[in-house]
Amino acid sequence: MSKNSSNIMALVPKTSNKRETVCIFGTGDFGRALGHKLLQSGYPVVFGSRNPWPSSLIPKDAEVLSHAEAAQKAAIIIIAIQRQHYDFLASLEETLHGKVLVDISNNLKINQYPESNAKYLAQLVPSARVVKAFNTVSAWALQSGTLDASRQVFVCGDDTEAKQMVMDIVRALGLTPLDQGSLLAAREIENYPLQLFPMWKLPIFLSLGLTAFFFFYCLVRDVIYPCVYENKDYSFFLAISIPNRICPIMALVLLALVYLPGVLAAIIQLYRGTKYSRFPDWLDKWMLCRKQLGLVALAFASLHVIYTLVMPIRYYVRWRTEDRTISQALNNKTSPFDNTNGWLSDSYLALGILGFFLFVLLGITSLPSVSNNVNWREFRFVQSKLGYLTLILCTAHTLVYGGKRFLSPSSYRWYLPSAYMLSLIIPCIVLVVKFVLILPCLDKQLTRIRQGWERNPQYSEQSNYIINKSAV
Repeated sequence: MSKNSSNIMALVPKTSNKRETVCIFGTGDFGRALGHKLLQSGYPVVFGSRNPWPSSLIPKDAEVLSHAEAAQKAAIIIIAIQRQHYDFLASLEETLHGKVLVDISNNLKINQYPESNAKYLAQLVPSARVVKAFNTVSAWALQSGTLDASRQVFVCGDDTEAKQMVMDIVRALGLTPLDQGSLLAAREIENYPLQLFPMWKLPIFLSLGLTAFFFFYCLVRDVIYPCVYENKDYSFFLAISIPNRICPIMALVLLALVYLPGVLAAIIQLYRGTKYSRFPDWLDKWMLCRKQLGLVALAFASLHVIYTLVMPIRYYVRWRTEDRTISQALNNKTSPFDNTNGWLSDSYLALGILGFFLFVLLGITSLPSVSNNVNWREFRFVQSKLGYLTLILCTAHTLVYGGKRFLSPSSYRWYLPSAYMLSLIIPCIVLVVKFVLILPCLDKQLTRIRQGWERNPQYSEQSNYIINKSAV
């Protein structure tokens, strides 16, 4: 009898697995998409609307009631309406007492209001527990099953229990909650969706500025100079030749700029004798966008590869080859094979191929899906050790390309050196300074500093005090 009873009890569903009802104020696109996703995840859903009657747009398993009636049926209420329509919530303060209000709203402009929408909601209904969440997820992402969009959901709130309840819902929907702390973080969370590539601004503007500089530099040397002094029209260089000179130059310079802030940071730490003093703001911002600089550099390197592959099919290249062949046939004279130039040519190509291969490897390992599957030591080995090896190979590729031409007076037009010579300045500085820093006498001291040793402990305290005082 007891055996049968135990079997019967095992078949009875556990009531603790039943999910609590979630109320959604608002029946717009996002509210409906979120309600549909909650129903799929096993949550009973009730909509609160100013027009509480059934609609074909509302998920069929959800109830539609007035705001007051819907609020009484759930402990968690998702406010899926815009801030300018929050006023009616004040009249429901008694009903909303102690309930969790989830603010999901966004603004049209950054810092549009003096306070965040979530803070405004908390002031409007002070007896409720307000949590900010879901504002970084779109209705499309919820409808498509979040397969093609970011799964991260920023969550913040002053009530730990309320915040945990919302984070449990986020996980149940197949999303990843990121606890951002108290409700003070709501302003930053609300500004986040309005930022257009915030970490890409410096790399893009820097790339555009350098590209414009080298374009006009090459235009003066390779198009305007021959037109003035040799009466030759090389304007067609603007299509392939000049872009194919700018792309490798930009790739090399930007790659060097990825590793230059790390070198500068090491010099600052050696000078200060501590790691506990903040870097200058410009250096902090520079170091934060190194990944983006590297990806832009990889894009330029890839364009250089494509441009190089189409070189043999250009009319200008075919014409030069045919003209030279015909000239040698008419003069009955051939140029002997130069073994030195053969070595230089093959070495130049080999260094370029190896450099581009490592360049691509650096780009792949910077992807979150790859970097999340390697430990810190592996990631540092690829991005640091192989990164510097990539810089060495690409710099050597450019040096071998130039050969001894920098010693030839004819290569200077209007006293301007070839653009590739300018591209070597920053990479050579980075590599020389890095070589000096890895010398045992400096590397040992730098390692001690990064492990917590301080030459003068009072210096870091004073400098941090000065920085904090200036910030205030």
